[in-house]
Amino acid sequence: MSCKGICIRHKAASNNYANGQKRCQICEMFIKWDGLSCPCCGYRLRNGPRSFKFKAKLRILKQIERQEQKAQMKNSSNIVLHAQ
Repeated sequence: MSCKGICIRHKAASNNYANGQKRCQICEMFIKWDGLSCPCCGYRLRNGPRSFKFKAKLRILKQIERQEQKAQMKNSSNIVLHAQ
């Protein structure tokens, strides 16, 4: 398997697993792709970081995002209740 250059069309602007981007180890780039394998070389895409340091960082970012979503849901439900 080798990179054929097709993945350049799907290249991500930033390198971040938290934004739903995946990394191809063969093409050595982050891409925005919904499938499990690279559209270019067919190799399986990584959905998360390998190192403990970056896994912990991603875990914290996801927790913060969940807390913000809960707060938004709570605020929107309060608005609905007060409007009635």
